[in-house]
Amino acid sequence: MGRHGLHALALAGWLIALAGTPQPAAAAMSETDTPDVLQLDPANSHVDFRVKLMWLLRVGGRFGAVDGSVRVDRFRSQVSVDAHIAVDTVSMDNASVEAWVKSPEFFDSAHYPKIDFASDPFPQARLRDGGEVPGTLTLRGIQQPVRFELQPAACDRPAFDCPIEVAGSVPRSAFGMRSRHGTLSDRVELRLSVRALPPVAR
Repeated sequence: MGRHGLHALALAGWLIALAGTPQPAAAAMSETDTPDVLQLDPANSHVDFRVKLMWLLRVGGRFGAVDGSVRVDRFRSQVSVDAHIAVDTVSMDNASVEAWVKSPEFFDSAHYPKIDFASDPFPQARLRDGGEVPGTLTLRGIQQPVRFELQPAACDRPAFDCPIEVAGSVPRSAFGMRSRHGTLSDRVELRLSVRALPPVAR
């Protein structure tokens, strides 16, 4: 499914350059008990996915449209994300494989145009240090609990100066995709790369 990896989907979120010590973007955030909300940057966010074919080769593609929001609760030092992936934006090297991925046998984009990921609240410091991000993935209308791994930040302001990277995998059979077990792995690898739009001054 993607050249680099995908889920939740899924999941994106953590795009706050606020992990740990206060920074310029963080300083603009309110320190009250009212969460701040940042919007994902659809033009600079994507999800890659890939799956093993014949247990050796990997095939994959990329979803090019990811939108949603990130809630930053500075009062409790927690972050949560709500992300949405447009299934029909998937692109692959092979047109026939791309059509199959969109078909009812796989993602079924005609009936389920969106993949949704809602994270549980997680510590704000993980935006800098990395760590587990649990949540719920909705794919083909089926909700399942998932856990992704947030990668350590490569810059001081993740989501703004560098993308936030999240990796994980999901069993496709858990979301109703049970065909071709003899030739296609059940495990779908995912990798999310997301950025956030600058916070709006208040």
